[in-house]
Parts: sequence; structure tokens; C-alpha cells
Amino acid sequence: MTDARTPAAGSPDNAPGAGLAADQAAIETVFREEFGRVVATLIKRFGDIDLAEEMAQEAFVEALQRWPRDGVPPNPGGWLTTTARNRGIDRLRRESHREAKHEAAHHLYGEEQDMPVAPVTSVNDERLRLLFTCCHPALATDAQVALTLRLLGGLTVPEVADAFLVPERTMAQRITRAKRKIKAANIPYRVPRDADLPDRLKGVLATIYLVFNEGYLPQSGEHAIRTDLCHEAIRLGRVLRDLMPDEPEVAGLLALMVLTESRRTARVADDGLLVPLDEQDRTTWDRTLIDEGHDLVRWCLQRNRPGPYQLLAAVNAVHTDADSVEETDWRQIVALYDQMYAVSPTPVVALNRAVAVGEVDGPAASLAIVDGLALDSYHPFHATRADLLRRLGRTDDARAAYDRAIELAANPAEIAFLTRRRDALTAGENPAG
Repeated sequence: MTDARTPAAGSPDNAPGAGLAADQAAIETVFREEFGRVVATLIKRFGDIDLAEEMAQEAFVEALQRWPRDGVPPNPGGWLTTTARNRGIDRLRRESHREAKHEAAHHLYGEEQDMPVAPVTSVNDERLRLLFTCCHPALATDAQVALTLRLLGGLTVPEVADAFLVPERTMAQRITRAKRKIKAANIPYRVPRDADLPDRLKGVLATIYLVFNEGYLPQSGEHAIRTDLCHEAIRLGRVLRDLMPDEPEVAGLLALMVLTESRRTARVADDGLLVPLDEQDRTTWDRTLIDEGHDLVRWCLQRNRPGPYQLLAAVNAVHTDADSVEETDWRQIVALYDQMYAVSPTPVVALNRAVAVGEVDGPAASLAIVDGLALDSYHPFHATRADLLRRLGRTDDARAAYDRAIELAANPAEIAFLTRRRDALTAGENPAG
């Protein structure tokens, strides 16, 4: 980590108070990176999620007090883990009037006295255990995502509440209930057995992807994109990839997220409007993320064990491989959606396939597929119909479809984009021109 206390001569960072601010920024970075590691390690030590979370928070408070004065230690994760662990032991010792607690404290204290500070990398398995614990099938999906964000992602309860657009009190109660359920149901704090892994892994991947999607396309609120959630989901994807390097769907999900993220800056204009794929400035796409995603997709292809995330990643790889929408290999995208529909025959997959069919066989062929789908409450369905009807010159029908899409949409950038297209149609303009 860069020593933020030694800014270059002449730098604005030499301003009074800048060193402290830089240290605080460094600590915030460490918090984002290490909170989940520390909590996961403490849960293993103490077997108590609440105690682990509380001690981790106290350790970070102590870091805020000491690091600006003493400097950030060379192994901040180890420092935080040791500090939090010692505070936990002290807590148990203070409660030692209860014999069981005393024995636990004595046991832990005796155990830890001779233990060296664990290097950060050694707790990676604990993060995986925590991720699988948060995503236990006994918990509801929203509770899985909330717990993952709170305990592993290090988001505060207000931040998690913002992500779900619910009051802080509601989210605090939801997280508390989930933790109680883990304790009451004796949900084991471990990676599932190999035989159980496919089913459990599916929930973990779905949770991470939900976190990413909530960041990439918030369904309500004033934000067009929540970059913090996108980054957190990708970070979790990288952790999972490091810990399960041979699982193709893990690589597929990471590839899907980084390829989608690579286009983020081109996706929303300065005026807040959504920019569709065919109008995006492809020179602004992040080539580093694209290269990483393409490497992961190639790795998946070599394993030849396709799954939904790998196939979606492959679709995104085709898009990011083209210099323009005209150069996009739409036939390959149709073929990939054919594969995906065989794996996951949902109306949403059929809708996405229909969009690709429209680029190969024209809007009439696409509309014939779209009109056969039962997706009346899904705003992308109406947005797709509107665009196809516009291309076919059915202006009144297109306008009605835009109205329905606007009625159902929640993301501000999408609403602005759909409204502009509808209004241009009403004015007799070509909204795509």
C-alpha cells in the first residue's frame, strides 16, 4: 500500500490536514478490502457472527485512531484481525463470571498466545465459508444478498438499505433475523461437501449477480448506476474465482460482469439518458476489462461445460469484439441464445434471442417471436416491441408500446431514454436517427 503520508513536493496533498485525509482514505480502502476477511476469520474463532462483526468494527475504529499517528502497518489485514481477535478474547474474559465463557476465553487465549499473526492470504478460505453461509438455501434470497453485502462486502446497514431501497430499520431487522436463523438452524459455517456444492454454488453465483445487477441497473431511486455495488460484486467474483479456479460457471460469471462493466462509462450520457448499445462510443470501453473477460471466456470454451453465465459472457464477448454494431456477429449471438434457451428456457432468454434475430432476419421476424411471449409486466418486453414496431413503421402501435414500457420502468436513465424516443416518434422524427 502506498504511504499516503508522504505526498510529493508541491502536491495539493501538502495542504494542512491533507495527510490525515489521505490516511482516512487509505483506511477506508483497507476497510472495503479487509472487512469481510476479518469478520470471516473471527466467526471461525468465536463461532458468533454478532461478536465477530462487533469486534471487527471496534478494530477499525482503533485503526482510525492509531494509523494516522503511527502509520498504516505493512500487513493491515493481519493487524486488524489480531486486534479484533484480542478484543473478542477480552470481551469473553470480562464475561467470565459465567463458567462456560471463562473456559471459552481461557481456551481461546491459550490457543492464540502462541499463534503468529496470520498472513492475509491464509484467511481466504474463511471468506468462502462466509459467502456460502450467507447464501444458505434456508435463507430468503433478499436476506442472502443483504448478509453478503453486510458481512463480506463490508457495506454499512444504511448502505445495504439504500441498495434495497428500504428504510434502514427494515434492513437492520432483516439482517438480524437472518443471523438469528443461521444460529437457530445450526447452519454450518463451512464450504458445502462436494456432493452439495453444485446446488449451493448456484445460490452464491445468483446472489453475486443480483448484487451486480442492482448496481448496473437499479430498479428504483435516483441513481442510473450504482458503481459501488458493481465493483463489490466483481470483487466477490474475483474472490470466488481465486478460491474455485476450476469451476467454469464461476469464471463465466466473472467474465460476464467484467465485460458488462467494461461498457459502463459509455452507457449513460452526461444528460442522464441511457445510451443504447448501437449508439455507444466504443472507444471509451475499458479494454483492460474486455481483455480479461475474453481470456475468461476462452478458458471456459476450453472446458466445454457451458452454463448460463458462460453463455451470457460469450454473448457479451461477441459484442465487445466488434468495432461497430454493423460488424457484430449477430448469427453467433443467435446461436449462443439458442444454446442458452436449451439450458434455461425462460421467456426473458427468448426475448433476448428475439432481439438478435431481429438483427439477422429483420424486425418482422423478431416481432413474431416477441408477440408470442407472456411478459406483459416486464418493461424490456414493451421497449423491445416499441423499437420493432417503430422500425416497421407502425407508429401508433410503437407509441403505445413506449407508453407501457415507461409506465413499468423504474430506472431514471431508462425512463428518460424511452420518453425521448416516444416523444421523437410523436413529433414525426426518427428517434434512432
